[in-house]
Amino acid sequence: MSVVQSIRSAAAAAIKALYNQEIPAKDIAINTTKPEFEGEYTILVFPFTKFSRLKPEETGEKLGQYLKEHNPDLVAGFNVIKGFLNLHIEERYWTAYLQQHFNNRNIGIKPANGKKVMVEYSSPNTNKPLHLGHLRNNFLGYSISEILKANGYEVIKANLVNDRGIHICKSMLAWQLFAHGDTPQTTGIKGDHLVGDYYVKFETILKEQAEPIIARALENDFKDFTGADLEKIQKLVTAMHKPEVQQDKDKLEKINDDIKELARKQTEIMQQAKIMLQQWEAGNHEVRSLWNTMNSWVYEGFDQTYKRLGIDFDKMYYESQTYLLGKDLVEEGLAKGVLFKKEDNSVWIDLTADGLDEKLLLRGDGTSVYMTQDLGTARLKYDDFHMDQSIYVVADEQNYHFKVLQLILKKLQEPCADGIFHLSYGMVELPHGRMKSREGTVVDADDMIDEMISTAAEQTNASGKLKDFGEDELTLLHEMIGLGAMKFFLLRVDPKKRMIFNPEESIDLHGFTSTFVQYAHARIKSILREVAADADKLEGYCHKGSLMPMEKEIIVLNEQFESVLEEAQKEMSPSVIANYVFRLAQQFNSFYAEKVEGKYIYSIVNAESEESQKLRTQIAILTARTIARSMKLLGIDVPERM
Repeated sequence: MSVVQSIRSAAAAAIKALYNQEIPAKDIAINTTKPEFEGEYTILVFPFTKFSRLKPEETGEKLGQYLKEHNPDLVAGFNVIKGFLNLHIEERYWTAYLQQHFNNRNIGIKPANGKKVMVEYSSPNTNKPLHLGHLRNNFLGYSISEILKANGYEVIKANLVNDRGIHICKSMLAWQLFAHGDTPQTTGIKGDHLVGDYYVKFETILKEQAEPIIARALENDFKDFTGADLEKIQKLVTAMHKPEVQQDKDKLEKINDDIKELARKQTEIMQQAKIMLQQWEAGNHEVRSLWNTMNSWVYEGFDQTYKRLGIDFDKMYYESQTYLLGKDLVEEGLAKGVLFKKEDNSVWIDLTADGLDEKLLLRGDGTSVYMTQDLGTARLKYDDFHMDQSIYVVADEQNYHFKVLQLILKKLQEPCADGIFHLSYGMVELPHGRMKSREGTVVDADDMIDEMISTAAEQTNASGKLKDFGEDELTLLHEMIGLGAMKFFLLRVDPKKRMIFNPEESIDLHGFTSTFVQYAHARIKSILREVAADADKLEGYCHKGSLMPMEKEIIVLNEQFESVLEEAQKEMSPSVIANYVFRLAQQFNSFYAEKVEGKYIYSIVNAESEESQKLRTQIAILTARTIARSMKLLGIDVPERM
């Protein structure tokens, strides 16, 4: 039982004894005590005042006194600050904790809780390679999966590949027109990069063809447009010349973007891509054969990148196999009266009563939209695994989409509806601004990996400390540092926040980085080698004397790992783990470097007594294990030496 669980149980028993009230122990709020106050853990007293009918301070005093008197092996003392009861935990508790856990090789692994969760992440398109934006998605999905596993959940890692649609046809058409039969084998270009090059090529030709159409439209020559598009472009050009629009930069920019999109639709190359999509949907043999071939190139490229990143999946779904599934749900919704048809035969759901709007689910010609597909896929995933929760790791641009998806599934009374959770995250930008796939300004994941490993190699080689490392060991270390730096930097920020990725900052040995934590771990391992530490021989040792201040502090911080793990799962945020492990690495560095009159007072190698050396060796072993386990939850390895 952790100290938090012990405190909760004791507090629940105290409330029962003092006020004859039954409170579930799990509902008692406990936090680590703030640094400016004395104590290790704090109980929030305010909820108990309705039972005590006393002021929060008086309630805290009574509760603290009861806990101290009836739990002497746990509570050594207390103080009350307004409605917060700060507890001093008995020192013997910490030495007993250290003895019991320092050699626990399964630290941070909780027993199975019987609940099943699917985490869907990555979700790449097969028209381009993985890029920097995908990296945050992949790292978040992988880390959340590992955090859930550590908290006792059965986890299915899933990937829904977007392998169909107009964007896929763009790459295919450009390859047909301009590749002259080039393949990854004949060009030496990685498959996903080769296909991505032709997506950029398509967009380049598209832009060239759209420019004269835009120019004519701005001169009120609308000969390139027909039907509804003609009406739209006329209204847009008229609107952009209004004085109020000319004075509003955002409105003017939006109209210009709309004009560009309408012009793009009229280009010859876009019309060709639409025809190819229609042929694909009709099952045209030639188009399907090219699609299979080019997708195979991309999948091979993806697999290589995933392997380098240490990312894996338990189940693969493909949009080409799921995009029609939602039509059955639509028919069922019509039969139940949840959905309705309009005059053009399109199918909708009215969400106005829920503060939203009407949502199209099936076009008049019977073709599905993204929402239709996602409805069907949600049912398919649930039928496959019957999970308690289905987590979608998708950027915050899709917040509205997932709100609507869950609401529609609830109205259709689908059993998967309640378990849907959108893990929304902010976009990643580089110091020079946002990336754009159309313009080929995205940073490929492979290029970023190479850059990070190269930077790691430059920095470690410049240190001059790796002369006795073999070539293979150096290669492994550079990869460990480079990939670790990238993962940690992208995970250390709360997922909900947008962020700027700075490669140089991410690998700073003295900053809030993976490199700092990895170095702390390697340093601990070096110390343990120097004292020839044998964890098994220390197994029975329990320190009987008093703990010095920083000895206690670092044991307390190690013990908090279990609570941190729970918080990371509750908040769905690996940043909780990243912040914790960085703090732990800092704490050990301070512990080891603490001096009085030029003498290291917490030395392990030159400890003042055999008992102190044993105690500090146990602390070092525990800290190394906690650091390694924490970093593993982030998908990061730590070196034995560095």
